[in-house]
Amino acid sequence: MNLRVGIGYDAHAFADDRPLYLGGVRIDHPRGLAGHSDADVLIHAVIDALLGAAGLGNIGRLFPDTGPEFKNIRSLELLKKVSDLLVARDARIVNIDTVVVCEAPRIGPYEERMKEALCGALAGLPAGSISIKGKTTEGMGFEGRGEGISAQAVALLQLAEGVSPAE
Repeated sequence: MNLRVGIGYDAHAFADDRPLYLGGVRIDHPRGLAGHSDADVLIHAVIDALLGAAGLGNIGRLFPDTGPEFKNIRSLELLKKVSDLLVARDARIVNIDTVVVCEAPRIGPYEERMKEALCGALAGLPAGSISIKGKTTEGMGFEGRGEGISAQAVALLQLAEGVSPAE
């Protein structure tokens, strides 16, 4: 088996007058996240983990924040594009494990909807292949002070025999 692991990380500050999207789901929260796209830190971390495992660089190279076509784009659309790249390379996602770090909102009530959204964007990946966990820092750091949200993701891909990353 040709297995590859990728790690992704993203962080964004809170911003007024923007909706909050996490894991492709609009979250009921008074503030959204600042960013060129919808600033969905969870999806951005997943994208970087998938691209890293496939040897395809990172989200900034593929979807630069200087590109007007990506202004306010939903990150689910970007994830679908990454999924298409993986399918074209005959790369199969084995699993994705994620952590969202924030004091608020609580992630637990949204986990299943987030999994459904991610699975839909990832060519029907089974929900059991994705883990989403919410964590707090108990008041420490920028997340603990309520200044923003960060997310981490690890992805395991199986590449077709004879295919090397970024071939």
